[in-house]
Amino acid sequence: MTADTIAAVATPPGVGGVGIVRVSGAGVAAIAHALLGALPAPRQAHFGVFRDAAGGFIDAGIALRFVAPASFTGEDVLELQGHGGPVVMDLLLQRCLELGARPARPGEFTERAFLNGKLDLAQAEAVADLIESASALAARLAGNSLQGAFSRRIEALVERLVRLRTYLEATLDFSEEEIDPGDESRIAADLAELIAMTRAVLAEAHQGCRIREGLSVVIAGAPNAGKSSLLNALSGADTAIVTDIPGTTRDLLHSDIQIDGLPLRIIDTAGIRNSDDPVEREGVRRAREQLGRADLVLWVYDATQGPDPETAASLPEGVRITRLRNKIDLTGAEPGCDEREGATEIALSLREGRGLELLREHLKAVAGVGARPEGAFTARRRHLDALRQGLAALESAARAQAAGVGAELVAEELHLAQRALGEITGRFTSEDLLGRIFSSFCIGK
Repeated sequence: MTADTIAAVATPPGVGGVGIVRVSGAGVAAIAHALLGALPAPRQAHFGVFRDAAGGFIDAGIALRFVAPASFTGEDVLELQGHGGPVVMDLLLQRCLELGARPARPGEFTERAFLNGKLDLAQAEAVADLIESASALAARLAGNSLQGAFSRRIEALVERLVRLRTYLEATLDFSEEEIDPGDESRIAADLAELIAMTRAVLAEAHQGCRIREGLSVVIAGAPNAGKSSLLNALSGADTAIVTDIPGTTRDLLHSDIQIDGLPLRIIDTAGIRNSDDPVEREGVRRAREQLGRADLVLWVYDATQGPDPETAASLPEGVRITRLRNKIDLTGAEPGCDEREGATEIALSLREGRGLELLREHLKAVAGVGARPEGAFTARRRHLDALRQGLAALESAARAQAAGVGAELVAEELHLAQRALGEITGRFTSEDLLGRIFSSFCIGK
């Protein structure tokens, strides 16, 4: 528990029916007594008058006191619920500061919860994710993480890692004893299982990150293929100009939408072709730049002309691509979704709106919506990086073990894997990392 006491307004700025000032730290009891004239009983709502230094009226409201360690931060906590006007909240906060508290930094209440062992780091980040959720689905996944769904998956990996490290290091420390250092099959099997488990968690984390941040979808194709019509159809608004003149779209157009709770950031790009127009050339350059950053590229082509080879040559490797065969109203074909050898093609008519539902279902499937288990969780980019680092170390350990280069190297790679995974929950972390994480929180949380 830290020695100083912090205070902040915990409700958003502006006028509301109720506003909350939150106080945490060793000075809570003294502040509560000075403000209210009495010390509220723990965990019971106390109605009273909040008074200034001269005994004058600031506000009347509810006080809730929580005694350490049974509080959010693990410290003594006081919540003052008053009328939600900015002047009233500021007066109440200033009174707490006069009584010895200092202004809380962004995220400092949650940081103290982490430092006092009330939450691990993944759960602490889930608090901010829950507040910032852009959809009901993202909120549910953040709630799962806050309740420990993600942390339990990481701890299961770390526990298996520790067991394997213990066995390996015992063979190093007591190689002359009866411990069998040659049980290569057991080590290989354990490593293979750890790698499979880590890949599974990484896939779930990637899904959780997509749902938290939204799926980045770039629309690409030749001029006049129907890209702008697709953007308008998905967004439900005339976001892009649609004409029969090729090259109408010259810059990137963005639209943020939701499909059954899945946030999508749709980016319409300039038609990819050679041009003497410097403005159109810049649009094509920007389009190609966006292709490499996308979670999914929707490659639109005209069903009456077939796929454009110039556009096909511009599509980057390593990015998932779905081909959209548009204008089937001109060919007499029916809407459909063809999936073979990992490639997807959807036949549709944007003019008539046929086949759009197939596309929407495909977008949800790409993000993993509907296939997610009950315990799915939210995740951040740093979690993905840590999981990838852990997986790389495990795979390096497996290669070293298979090559017979020595248990020392295998043990060191396992140590690196454990450190990488431990950064997710905060078992291994740095002050710089904590500072970056909690500074992104809102004040009062």
